[in-house]
Amino acid sequence: MSIARRWRVAGLNFDHFHMGDLLRMVAQHPQAEIVGLCDTEPERMQPAARTFGVPPDRLFTDPDACLERTRPDLVILCPAAAEHAEWTERAAAHRVPVLIEKPFAASLAEADRMIAAMAAAGQPLAINWPLRWVPAHATAHRVVEEGRIGEVREVHYYDGNRGPLYHGADKVELEPTVEAKARSWFYRPARGGGSLLDYLGYGTTLGTWFLGAPNPSRLSVSRTRPRDSRWTNTASPLPAMPRDFPGSRLAGARSPILGLTSPSPAAGSSWSAVKEP
Repeated sequence: MSIARRWRVAGLNFDHFHMGDLLRMVAQHPQAEIVGLCDTEPERMQPAARTFGVPPDRLFTDPDACLERTRPDLVILCPAAAEHAEWTERAAAHRVPVLIEKPFAASLAEADRMIAAMAAAGQPLAINWPLRWVPAHATAHRVVEEGRIGEVREVHYYDGNRGPLYHGADKVELEPTVEAKARSWFYRPARGGGSLLDYLGYGTTLGTWFLGAPNPSRLSVSRTRPRDSRWTNTASPLPAMPRDFPGSRLAGARSPILGLTSPSPAAGSSWSAVKEP
């Protein structure tokens, strides 16, 4: 009887709190294990180490040492967006497959570096775009592929939240201080911070997927701050759209698909793309 393979996974760089969520998926998978955690600031990985029972001999502050000693089958990277290329190239040097937190990168040039590094290493590169796996989105894509709404002409996307520091891993709600925001890379454009880069990638990714990958002929983005909302920014080209109804809308040549919901409990920045007939 063959024994099922057990996948070895390491997590490097805890800049983004989604590292905790991704590690939980590893810990809960019957054929995966966390073989190493690494961060240059050891205190940032301690909550995950405690939660998932990672022993001290699997905790590192040197990423190269972590990869050399643990020999993972997959490495999860969660650095600041403007440092994605640097960390991907570091992992590529060890010829290990990479799953990196969204967005892809802070610039096209950095994304090209990531693709080139992983191609040279002969290893796959994946971006953590969790909305790809939402059942409503997968079903909508199947309906589009079957031609049931005709050629997709428009894709609209609405989403957002209160801000990146208002919750941590496992969606634990937090109340960040002014000092915490000042220290966070999320509020520093030079490190890839900012709500549009962080959130509108969801819309561009879904839009590209639904449109079949061509560049849109027109693209628009909007962001506003409501006077009466607990969310930091909301926007929608549909004035009647309620604040608590995020998601997507597709316009096909024959019929639309309305009300594709995302798992986020908030509406926020919006993205729209149009393809000329």
